[in-house]
Amino acid sequence: MHSIVKFWPFLLLVVSNVFMTFAWYGNLKFKNASTPLFIIILISWGIAFFEYCFMIPANRIASKNFDTAQLKIIQEAITLVVFGVFSVLYLKESFKLNYLLSFFCILGAVFFAFKKF
Repeated sequence: MHSIVKFWPFLLLVVSNVFMTFAWYGNLKFKNASTPLFIIILISWGIAFFEYCFMIPANRIASKNFDTAQLKIIQEAITLVVFGVFSVLYLKESFKLNYLLSFFCILGAVFFAFKKF
């Protein structure tokens, strides 16, 4: 198998997480908007649909090479990286040292998920 094929699921997971992050947290940029909550929920569901269009193929492809637990840990690590970038660039929130240290702990989890004992 070509090495690019092995990385394809990771690219799909990143795209999937961008959509899901916007679906879950994008509305927080407009906290003071007068849009009814049910409209916000419908918009978020619409965005989340595209998340599934990338997530499901990513998991199906990656499951040929990785255990389900490994997939979940990879997914969580990607989620945190995407969220970190999103919160700083889109929501204009500060990125604190304790967040960075937490992310390193998650990367440690990824390392141990793939470590052969």
